[in-house]
Amino acid sequence: LTVQYQIQEMLRIERIFEARGIEEELEAYNPLIPDGSNLKATFMIEYADEAERRRELTKLIGVEDRVWLRVAGHAAVYAIADEDMDRENDDKTSSVHFLRFEFTPAMIAALKAGATLAAGIDHPNMTVDIDPLPAATQAALVADLDG
Repeated sequence: LTVQYQIQEMLRIERIFEARGIEEELEAYNPLIPDGSNLKATFMIEYADEAERRRELTKLIGVEDRVWLRVAGHAAVYAIADEDMDRENDDKTSSVHFLRFEFTPAMIAALKAGATLAAGIDHPNMTVDIDPLPAATQAALVADLDG
């Protein structure tokens, strides 16, 4: 549903009404839809000030590979990042990354049975640990998993 709204917003903002343009938007966003054994996310690092953003993104090279989700009782699942293109270079990381988290059948079964889901980042220059995720957020994410 989120991806559907995003596509609708882009079509409206970019005034795309022709079939080919609509198809291009669908092709761009369809890879972001989870396919039963995984969750997908857009990870955005936001700094309002351009100079600060440039400076901070140099400190965050590799951060996209340190984002994780963890089902209670299981090991963390680290993101598979930027499968469509490389979004960092030797000087800095991008402010936007596309992430995929693959879960085992046991993890999905545990989530469906009520296990909690945590999220975080364990990069030396960015540490986040949300354990557990809010119940409404978890319920929406678990609904995207098969099982």
